[in-house]
Amino acid sequence: MGSRLREVAPASYGLKHWLFNLMLLAGLVFSMQAQAKDYVVVAFGTSLSHGFGLPEAEIFPVQLQKALAAKGLAVTVQNAGVSGDTTAGGLARLDWALGDPATPPDLVIVEFGGNDALRALSPQEAEANLDQILTRLQARHIKVLFTGMKAPPNLGSDYVAAFDAIYPRLAQKHGVPFYPFFLDGVAADPALNQADGIHPNAKGVAIIVGHLAPSSSIS
Repeated sequence: MGSRLREVAPASYGLKHWLFNLMLLAGLVFSMQAQAKDYVVVAFGTSLSHGFGLPEAEIFPVQLQKALAAKGLAVTVQNAGVSGDTTAGGLARLDWALGDPATPPDLVIVEFGGNDALRALSPQEAEANLDQILTRLQARHIKVLFTGMKAPPNLGSDYVAAFDAIYPRLAQKHGVPFYPFFLDGVAADPALNQADGIHPNAKGVAIIVGHLAPSSSIS
């Protein structure tokens, strides 16, 4: 991959490296002794961000906020996920998700595409929508963690290849830190998913959070 693409490697990536990417993203300087402000992260995406089928305490934004708080980081993770949303839906509601332009979030985690793939929507249109989301976030000087999705294999090799290529290509184009697969280590594991086989259960969400903010010590 090109030099502009900063890929956040799943699972093996330590907290130091995740925080380093977070600081690259947002230009934030986290102090473990004292923090001058609370930082705001927006989880902007689909039911995976929203927490379909889970109680409030077990959804992704809440678990991520707790994991960061356990490391002494004053971060509020806002839930801007909408169940069933496509990349087109995300683009249409981007301004609403960001809230007051005078107080933009420090970081947006962009998580879209799963519903496009499940509906076999055009990869080209999904890419165009995601491109616009990233472009508009960067135009407002809002930092991004871009997360990828993978198409179900039953859609055929041509569709899978076209869809899966969207994410590294856009991350390269926009020069944003990139987590290749939001459901890494969770997808297709019945023990980590709800009965529908699509949405993570609480244990599955914990693994996703663990990949983004591992529990290894920082020193």
